[in-house]
Amino acid sequence: MHLRSALFDLTISKTTRVAQPKRMVSLSPGNLIESKVMANFGPSSECNAAGRNGSEGMTLLKAPVSSVDPEMFDLLRKEKARQRSGIHLIASENFTSRAVGDVLGSSLSNKYSEGYPGTRYYAGNEYIDQVELLCQKRALQLFGLDSDQWAVNVQAHSGSPANLAVYTAVVEPHGRIMGLHLSDGGHLTHGFFSPAKKVSATSLFFESLPYRVDPKSGLIDYDQLEQNAMLFRPKIIVAGISCYSRWLDYARFRAIADKCGAFLMADMAHIAGMVAGRVCPSPFEHADIVTTTTHKTLRGPRGALIFYRKGVRSVNEKGEKNMYDFEAKINAAVFPGLQGGPHNHSIAAIAVALKQCSSTEFEQYASQIVRNAKALAKALNSKGYHLVTGWLVIGKDEFIHQKGDK
Repeated sequence: MHLRSALFDLTISKTTRVAQPKRMVSLSPGNLIESKVMANFGPSSECNAAGRNGSEGMTLLKAPVSSVDPEMFDLLRKEKARQRSGIHLIASENFTSRAVGDVLGSSLSNKYSEGYPGTRYYAGNEYIDQVELLCQKRALQLFGLDSDQWAVNVQAHSGSPANLAVYTAVVEPHGRIMGLHLSDGGHLTHGFFSPAKKVSATSLFFESLPYRVDPKSGLIDYDQLEQNAMLFRPKIIVAGISCYSRWLDYARFRAIADKCGAFLMADMAHIAGMVAGRVCPSPFEHADIVTTTTHKTLRGPRGALIFYRKGVRSVNEKGEKNMYDFEAKINAAVFPGLQGGPHNHSIAAIAVALKQCSSTEFEQYASQIVRNAKALAKALNSKGYHLVTGWLVIGKDEFIHQKGDK
């Protein structure tokens, strides 16, 4: 049902619990259809009731950035030239496709949609719901996950809030977390702190104990990790890296987590594209929760995905089932716990990127990442550079040879 007055537009949607009045404002034209719609509004239209001066307001809405803000346009031009002028080896950066960029600049930027599909707090979300559900569907499909056993939250604005949402949902305040030490290749959000300061919010709100690499080999010391985990008894063990040049032994992590009674969370932000491309081990077989950003090897926009298990976790000796209860907790931690409305344009762009990741072309790209890394490592080694963990910079040689380096 749609009710209209001169100043307010009230929509009561079947998918919306609360009908909210919203002030009539015009949309920024994101495509040809919107431009034609906007052109039909005259000086006396409802759009101008919001306080603009007729044609002047419409000129600002239609004008390109090159004329509205030449200074910013010049910076954009220079940055684009910089990105295309050389080979950049920053692991947390990548190039999005044109299609992803198109969606990021679309009219989805205009929509505010607190809540989840079917339970929004604002009206007009029938298409936003479809966008989010499509993104969730593609995320599960890309990694070969059964929707009866896995679900995914796609609303986290970036990787750090995604990890914090998991800790907020699963770990009690001042509960215990173990992650790889930052100087050994871990990430700030895995619980880093210095002797003088608790640097990360993870170490500020939770108790963290890092595990380390062997100083001689540069490899994760799984034996020491197991010993410390049995003493520390963390609620979550994080199997994740930001600067570690080998595949992780997820099976060993799983065994350690089971032994000390912890959940296993895998942060695959840096290798998600290679997992999707089937050129490295997948954490999904062993982990309870998997997080990833979407802008690194997945070649998407800024954003994050939180995958979590559903259904039966274990069965005791009496045949009683212990069920996973992540869904409500993680969703509530993301919204309303840590965020307000999701970035709908980013969610849609993530969906586009995920579709592209399911292509044969992307699998070839993922394989080439591994070949390039090995070639670079071999060349550096031949010139006398010392490489952490040796010149086989990525993974186990046997696995790479079988999957992507014939």
